[in-house]
Amino acid sequence: MAKVTFNNKVGPFTDALKERINNYFEQHKIDLTGNSHLFWKTIILISTLVVNYIVLVFFTPPVWLSLTLCALMGLNFAAIGFNVMHDGAHDSYSSKKRLNNIMAYSLNLMGGSSYIWKIKHNLIHHSFTNVEGLDDDIDIKPFMRVHEDQPRYWFHRFQHVYWVLLYGMAYFLWVFWQDFEKYFSGKIGDSKMRKMNLREHFIFWGSKLIYVSIFLVVPIFKVGLVDTLIGYGVMIFVCGFFIGIVFQLAHVIQETSFPRPDEATSKIDNEWAVHQLETTANFSTKSKFVSWLVGGLNFQVEHHLFPRVSHVHYPAISKLVRDTCREFNVPYLEHPTVASAVRSHVKYLRVMGRR
Repeated sequence: MAKVTFNNKVGPFTDALKERINNYFEQHKIDLTGNSHLFWKTIILISTLVVNYIVLVFFTPPVWLSLTLCALMGLNFAAIGFNVMHDGAHDSYSSKKRLNNIMAYSLNLMGGSSYIWKIKHNLIHHSFTNVEGLDDDIDIKPFMRVHEDQPRYWFHRFQHVYWVLLYGMAYFLWVFWQDFEKYFSGKIGDSKMRKMNLREHFIFWGSKLIYVSIFLVVPIFKVGLVDTLIGYGVMIFVCGFFIGIVFQLAHVIQETSFPRPDEATSKIDNEWAVHQLETTANFSTKSKFVSWLVGGLNFQVEHHLFPRVSHVHYPAISKLVRDTCREFNVPYLEHPTVASAVRSHVKYLRVMGRR
């Protein structure tokens, strides 16, 4: 695919939006990055993960409690990814670059690769949201069809049913297949990945070995092979499901669009900010629990417009974004609850599987 570009002529909407957001931070004399709320959340999430691991591996509680703790560990993994890693990878966790990098590397300790993630997510997904052939987040071929230009197979007629199972497998596939596929091919979708230096190669392989050692090898020696595989299976399923559902509800629903670049010019005739608003949606923004758990990613609109702003500020700036969109007649997509967003997602999957 040729290089896709947007309408680079910034309009009054983008100017007004940037000015209002900048004024908000200047008037309140606060940084765009995280604050004590985020730091305490980090301590809580990492501490609960460590305690959970110790109890499961070294104290071997009863089966019902072990399975419950494994499920909670999966949710814990996802929450660290949403809250800690995500802000760190976007350099919005702290004003200190080293601390941002440390938080981003939390993904490596959970089996992923922050190097690949930054390219896949920050550079590609955020630039070309919902653009087929570029946005790797909508490339779930052949298992699912979420874009009209993707091939349709007979089993897609049931994707609105089996999506739960597929999302539950997402974390396992990410750690043990997709990272390696990108690593050896040097490509993310149709985009070439910049080459790793020696340090990043070492971190990639070293962190994969550390992850396998901590979450598979040590538990096998302590509690046995079968118990470990069952517990690990529960953990990765819960983690994968929550990761999959949070990101899909933000972009793959009935209300979002999937723009096609002009075939002759490879240009999308929209300014970048408007493109983000047409391809991104919020959900359950009034729920403090949901916001805390998913690291503000239910405010996906604000995140895509201002990825260098920490998620702790999204509730405050969302009103400014919403009012500006209303003033300039630009869409602001939002579902009031998680349930309503899930219904929209499932309906979209059903349509795409049969059309």
